[in-house]
Amino acid sequence: MVLAIDQGTSGTTCLVVDGELRVRGRGFRPVRQYYPRPGWVEHDPEDIWQSVVAATEQALVDASVRAGDVQAIGITNQRETTLLWDRRSGDPVQRAIVWQDRRTAERCRELPEDLIRARTGLVPDPYFSATKLEWLLRDRSPDGLAFGTVDSWLVWKLTGGRVHATDVTNASRTMLLRLDTLDWDDELLELFGVERSLLPEIRRSSEVVGDGELSGASAPIAGIAGDQQASLFGHGCFHAGQAKTTYGTGNFVLVHAGTSPPVPPHGIIATAAAGDHEYALEGSVFVTGAAIQWLHEGLGLLADAGESETLARAVDDNGGVYFVPALAGLGSPHWRPDARGVVTGLTSGTRREHLARAALESIAYQTRDVIDAMNIELDVLHTDGGATANRFLMQFQADVLRIPVEVAAERETTAIGAAALAGLAVGVFASKEEVARALGTAKRYEPQLDEDEAERLVREWRRAVKNALE
Repeated sequence: MVLAIDQGTSGTTCLVVDGELRVRGRGFRPVRQYYPRPGWVEHDPEDIWQSVVAATEQALVDASVRAGDVQAIGITNQRETTLLWDRRSGDPVQRAIVWQDRRTAERCRELPEDLIRARTGLVPDPYFSATKLEWLLRDRSPDGLAFGTVDSWLVWKLTGGRVHATDVTNASRTMLLRLDTLDWDDELLELFGVERSLLPEIRRSSEVVGDGELSGASAPIAGIAGDQQASLFGHGCFHAGQAKTTYGTGNFVLVHAGTSPPVPPHGIIATAAAGDHEYALEGSVFVTGAAIQWLHEGLGLLADAGESETLARAVDDNGGVYFVPALAGLGSPHWRPDARGVVTGLTSGTRREHLARAALESIAYQTRDVIDAMNIELDVLHTDGGATANRFLMQFQADVLRIPVEVAAERETTAIGAAALAGLAVGVFASKEEVARALGTAKRYEPQLDEDEAERLVREWRRAVKNALE
């Protein structure tokens, strides 16, 4: 048995997975988000940890197994979220700054874009960890402190403070790692005022980093990967040109790029993939599922997120309404943290059904924009995440991409990827090929919409995006 810990933005999911990658037990606990100021988003690190403990216990009970039956632990996590804690006490110095947080946008405008792009494959944006860490360190001595993304925090807690480590995928999201060497870069550390003593050791995504203790039992922590790289692995995308997108709070498109650092096209970033010196191209869309949640919680237009499909199908088309959900700026391919949300095409005939449909369509349009910016031809797009249950969205995604869209048999593909990485390290799984054989597809969507109509809709969408960028 492998325990997969998937620590995400809205909560923690834990799976107990057997030797055939079948889910035997599930647990979930929500994590509260704090919004102390507009554009600021924070988590309580201790709340994150307690959610892991509770979700693990629930998953073990659901699987009817004891903690001692767990052969390995795999961790996957919200990536750029930044934590700083005291090495002696283990106490966080303050709340974690979440990846969505925009407080360092002004600082990012001052940074040398060409240097950062060449060294890290990223763009200067408050999304990444370096300026968050710089902000946490202001007026603080680094002596006795430890920095980490969420994976490092969980490794520290699981090992009782014995191990301070991260993996290459999470390290590649900090804006402090040199992508060609997969090591911390001294010039970037100096740029952000970061001492090496603060940093975790960088390890491979599939190897034992230490023994973790949960529920009174010990098991090796053998897999670590940022959530999107874990998802890429969990889809069996092990070869160059294979692609996936995950529908969650945001949308994340990753394409495996082989074993050499790629030169990313404009608007796209390069990142480490979970493997042996493997890489990926990535497009990060900040607000997709969060837009549906906003219609539900912020405006009260939906009874729940699931109602969006019913409403979208209740009208023949979008009524000329386009919703650009730049509620936290725009990520790929625009990278405009200053952009704000726009709804265009409103008339006296616009109903809430049109707004719900426009919000769902915006998810598909943003994915199309990212894939177009990558300038690649895909045979199929693999998908996972909660929104894959929305059949309207999946069909519309196939329609605007003009390629088939395949939905993973297990919606929690991110956790499956973490389980596979951990299982490979300890011999639960013999090879990547064995992992690939264990994966399946729940449904395949073929393009149905007339191509000319699909392209017209995309053109109208891009007109609306221009309004958000002006």
